[in-house]
Amino acid sequence: MDAIQQQFVHFLEKHQITLSALQLEQFEQYFKTLVEWNEKMNLTGITEREQVYLKHFYDSLSVSFNFDMSSISTIADIGSGAGFPSIPLKIAFPHLKVTIIDSLNKRILFLKELVSQLGLTDTECVHGRAEDIARLPKYRDQFDLVTARAVARLQVLNEFCLPFVKKDGTFIAMKGSEIEEELSESAYSLSELKGKVIKVLKMQLPVEESLRHFVEIQKLAATPAKYPRKAGLPLKEPLMKR
Repeated sequence: MDAIQQQFVHFLEKHQITLSALQLEQFEQYFKTLVEWNEKMNLTGITEREQVYLKHFYDSLSVSFNFDMSSISTIADIGSGAGFPSIPLKIAFPHLKVTIIDSLNKRILFLKELVSQLGLTDTECVHGRAEDIARLPKYRDQFDLVTARAVARLQVLNEFCLPFVKKDGTFIAMKGSEIEEELSESAYSLSELKGKVIKVLKMQLPVEESLRHFVEIQKLAATPAKYPRKAGLPLKEPLMKR
């Protein structure tokens, strides 16, 4: 274990996350595969090793700092990009059954290759728009936890993500430093999609100290039949009182 991994382990142990030698190997393989594929397609602007460990791996695992992963079994990650936060969560919490949904097939091909290289089980990578996939009975109202990391504004994310959450399940939106305006403008979409903000937590990333917010939303009832609207509409016409 070198200095970068030692720092990673140290930061995680402060949050009661202990990684085995195998899990550390998986994170290192993840880094290598990410950088290798990034030369062929744009997966991330962050490729420096210490930064990947901090801004991608540690940042992804921060979802679990205030949420009990042992209490859930299924997680869906919407617009996952290069696999954040779901793949780091799967490595650290192998019991999770993970479904990743992304609209870009090239990213899904990368994720399938990554899952194979890391030897991850119970991990499904689905190519499609969230609005279309959420209409399929296999995925609608099915997941204990749904995550999205900096994909869109909250009023849009609610329509992308809440249809996947089962009743009494949780949606956690991972956001940057500014959150107040998004919270207030998302009230209508929350009521329409049967969600309720339970808490908003903030965290400072170690070393570089940038701010992160976690908006934890509970799903109160099944998704109304009219949602999500057809692909493209949530972004073009976000849900708001007219």
